[in-house]
Amino acid sequence: MSPLKAIRTYLELIRFSHTLYALPFALAAMLVAQDCLPRCDTTLLILAAMVTARSCAMALNRLADARLDARNPRTSLRHIPAGILHPGGVVLFAVLCATLFVLTTAFINRLALMLSPVVLALFVFYPYTKRFTSLTHFVLGAALGLAPVGAWIAVRGRFDLPPVVFGAAVLCWVAGFDVIYATLDEAFDREAKLHSLVVTLGAKPSLVVALVLHVATLVLLGLFRFLAPALGLFYAVGLAIIAALLAYEHLIIRTYPDDPRRINIAFFRVNAIVSLIVLAAAALDVLLP
Repeated sequence: MSPLKAIRTYLELIRFSHTLYALPFALAAMLVAQDCLPRCDTTLLILAAMVTARSCAMALNRLADARLDARNPRTSLRHIPAGILHPGGVVLFAVLCATLFVLTTAFINRLALMLSPVVLALFVFYPYTKRFTSLTHFVLGAALGLAPVGAWIAVRGRFDLPPVVFGAAVLCWVAGFDVIYATLDEAFDREAKLHSLVVTLGAKPSLVVALVLHVATLVLLGLFRFLAPALGLFYAVGLAIIAALLAYEHLIIRTYPDDPRRINIAFFRVNAIVSLIVLAAAALDVLLP
């Protein structure tokens, strides 16, 4: 395929548009850590680290799940099972992204470089968790929750309590909507002997767990506001909007539990808006006098 088509195909493979989930949290943490607009080189390095890390993680996930995706009617048309991309090419792509990620952290600071293998190890570990534990949703949440922690370290060069709380909020948020998404594959997961909370508890109890996780998300996001003096009125208003959006998400799921189209709306659109509101609220509080 032509170079432009290859780039477009790999971007489709890693669902590049889904970068909207973790990236805004990382940028919000960056702004709060700096308490102003960071230097251009710092911002670019954080963006590069986020994009390369997530691209590596998604490529590894697609490789690990290729045989399962081929058996699942919902995922059988993904690039590897459909034969659009060869596994060898995806391996090279994952290695390239991992290498660029480590090189990027080397330019950020020493702590970021030291922690980069831990991040990559989590990315390798996550796709296999569904083979042996129902807590796979929380491992995914932890992987995305590293984004704001990493951005904070990029700015300040150390661990602090606020980004850990912020990262925990991301963990609960991601785990909650991943439980919702897992309801689409309940029948297949049971047949394939894969693990998830939906398989272990059933769909309805799992949706209650997802609701509890999203309540915890709001609590942790509120706690982050009190730990970060740079945040104020705009962040509080944003938090209220996020609470309404999460309530709307769960209303959709409970009203149309068997409608995949509406579940996809709840999963993709609502949660993308949630992350963008977090970034917009933090930016307004930090950047406006």
